[in-house]
Amino acid sequence: MSAPVLPLNSRGKLASSLPAEQLAEISQLFEFRRTGYSLDAPFYTDPTIFKIDMEAIFGQHWIFAGSVAELPEPGDYITVDYGPYSLIVLRNDDGGVNVLHNVCRHRGARVLTEAAGSTGNLVCGYHSWTYSAEGNLIHASAPGEAKFDKNCFALKRAHSREVAGLIFVCIADEPPTDFDETSKIFEPYLAPHDLSKTKIAYQQNIIEEGNWKLVMENNRECYHCDGHPELACSLFPTWGLTEGLIPAHLEEVWDRNKEAQSSLEERCRRYGLPYEVVEELDTRIAGIRISRESLDGEGESFSADGRRLSKKLLGDLPDFRLGRCSMHLQPNSWFHFLGDHVITFGVFPINEHQSLVRTTWLVADDAVEGVDYDLEKLTYTWKQTNLQDKAFVELCQQGAGSPAYEPGPYMKSEYQVEAFINWYVQRVQEHLA
Repeated sequence: MSAPVLPLNSRGKLASSLPAEQLAEISQLFEFRRTGYSLDAPFYTDPTIFKIDMEAIFGQHWIFAGSVAELPEPGDYITVDYGPYSLIVLRNDDGGVNVLHNVCRHRGARVLTEAAGSTGNLVCGYHSWTYSAEGNLIHASAPGEAKFDKNCFALKRAHSREVAGLIFVCIADEPPTDFDETSKIFEPYLAPHDLSKTKIAYQQNIIEEGNWKLVMENNRECYHCDGHPELACSLFPTWGLTEGLIPAHLEEVWDRNKEAQSSLEERCRRYGLPYEVVEELDTRIAGIRISRESLDGEGESFSADGRRLSKKLLGDLPDFRLGRCSMHLQPNSWFHFLGDHVITFGVFPINEHQSLVRTTWLVADDAVEGVDYDLEKLTYTWKQTNLQDKAFVELCQQGAGSPAYEPGPYMKSEYQVEAFINWYVQRVQEHLA
């Protein structure tokens, strides 16, 4: 397929501006996508499809942006960039979150250039146009040179949701409404960990030389988990497998996993914590999978022996031996909620062949580094795992760029990859219709 780089028009409707022949060719790729097989190469390499992804997925759906631990005080902000978009996510004086497009209404300069910080008013560094935390233009230098109504030049706003301490943004005019129903599913699982009483222990940004869908596909299966020796110390490598699919070398691990899961569920029932699997990855618009699952060893955390990595329990949790509450949300995030810490993962596409993966470790806000946790030990397993995943994704991106590439079949344990792709294809087709 030819891959011309077409700019979004002023209304952001790339699909409607494509030549009919090219749009038909792209639509056919989606229509004839082979179920149970990986996508054709252009989905990972074509800049026009990437622009459609930005319009149909990241321009229409709820995106995980960060957590309340990143915005503890009024004026605290993070900037979130993906594709052509840059957003300011800012804690306001009322305790809510304002989401503003990071584009000055004068000449379009980035207003805030740091990844995070704290500010009162928002001042563009180019010509000092100054905005309130609500995005209202309150000052433009050299008054009198031009007559205009400042009320017409506020920063453009987007939508936000804060649920169980997680912050989501949506730049669509009318966000999908079923996110509220999805929130009702995951909020009871996450609330006992109380993210409002956590702080950032460490945040890691990795740029992977891979399309964002390859990053997500890699996360949605454990078929490759033999390549994660550090993670395999605590995460049962039988994740995603069922009776009848267990290879001989994992039979002992499978039995240990079942016993650990049974003990975990008994503790959850005793403490009134939800643990059941809810899996609606491609059967609702705000696709989700959530469950509480056992860890190997002591069953407390992502360490070599499964023991806790922070001495401080989160929230009102009664026990460290709570395994991990694992959540997958479409399209760009996954999470591990443990008794002693939380890890959030967000994927932010840069272009058709690069993605930013942001990993954030959260601990109790009164935990003291060096006393209650060792930062190197806390982050070791997932730092190593992230680097290994980065290499896997980049191998696939290189393969997708080869003329010899053709889609291959997913294994049964890769059913979540199929669900992610099915969700993606449905959403784009709805947008192109």
